[in-house]
Parts: sequence; C-alpha cells; structure tokens
Amino acid sequence: MRSSFKLGIVSAVALLAGLSAASAAEDQVGVGAGNVLVHARIVGVLPDVSGHDTLLNGKVEAGDYVIPELDASYFFNNYLAAEIIAGTTKHDIKDNLGTSKLGLGHVWLLPPTLTAQIHPLGRSRIDPYFGGGVNYTFFYGSSGAQPIGGQATKVSYKNAFGTAIQFGVNYQVQGNWFANIDVKKLFLTTSADVKLNGVQITHARTDLDPWLVGVGIGYRF
Repeated sequence: MRSSFKLGIVSAVALLAGLSAASAAEDQVGVGAGNVLVHARIVGVLPDVSGHDTLLNGKVEAGDYVIPELDASYFFNNYLAAEIIAGTTKHDIKDNLGTSKLGLGHVWLLPPTLTAQIHPLGRSRIDPYFGGGVNYTFFYGSSGAQPIGGQATKVSYKNAFGTAIQFGVNYQVQGNWFANIDVKKLFLTTSADVKLNGVQITHARTDLDPWLVGVGIGYRF
C-alpha cells in the first residue's frame, strides 16, 4: 500500500516536472542555443537564366514554378544556425530563337541546400537572419522535347554543384509556432546534352540562378 502510494507521488511529481519544463519551453522567446526550427513553406521558384545553345544559337529559357518546401535549422548558439533545405520542382525549358521558340521539354530539379545562418538579434520574437551555403542539384525526369528538323530529340541535363545566399525573418506568433518569410538565390550552372536520332550535340553551359521566394510556418523543438 505504502509502496503504491510512494510510486503515485513520484509519478505525479515527474508529471508536474515534465509539464513545468514543457511550459517553460513554450514560454521561451524566439529561437536559440539547442533549438531545432522546422519550416514548411510554399515557394515560388523564379529562374534567372543566362546562356545560349550551340546548336541553333538560341537563348535558353526556363519556366517559373511553385513548390512545397521543408527545411530544418539547428541552432548552435543564439546567433548561429545551420539549415538543410529540400524541395523538388519541374521546369519547362525552351530555346528562344527570336521569332519562335523550340520546346526542349521539361525537367525536374532536386537541389538539396545547406546554409549557415547568422541571427543578429538572438532569441528575439522578431528574428531576422542572413547567410549562405552550397547545394548540389539533381536533374531527373526530362522528357517532352520537340523534334528538331523532323528528327527525334532527347535532352538530358548534368547534375551540378552550386552556391546559395539567403535572408529572411521568423516571427514568433505564439509558444513554439513561428511565421516565416524566406528568400534564397541559388547560383547554378549546368549544360544540356541534346541527342538527334542518337547523335549527341552538347549545349553551351547555362546559368539557371533561380530565386526562391517563400512564406510558411515554423515549429520550434
């Protein structure tokens, strides 16, 4: 009987301590040392393309797209964090020949990106940040290219490393919940291999350099 009573008291104390710790965590202002902040965003991907092909001397264009994005930031201290970002997007690629456009089909991009962030205000309800990092872009699922000169066309893209810059702001709405605005610029160079009836012609390098403009919500762990 006494053992059960003691066990009940210990359990109640442990429960109260857990609830107190959770309440204290929710009462924390902003994000800082030891926190993980996970964001879910809706992102507009806006390529800033430059480059010409070597086949028809046209200018390569890539279409805009809207995607979901998921990321997680770990805070080493109140002012420094690292963020890993993942999202995939599809782009329609065209060759602008002046009076006409040749469709080079579409391609999917997966550009996992790692950035280091500086949070100058540290543990503030309004938390601006900026930083930079690296990404490696995988190109996959390319299809739908128009025939060139009546010949069957196939286009593939080379995976590539790139760099990134980032800035944004978190706003603590309540407890562990945050609103977020985030802007990234990826500097990405690739080239396209075009095959006409099995004969390969390689495009000149193309700089895609997309802007990623996102809004979303975050949760602090």
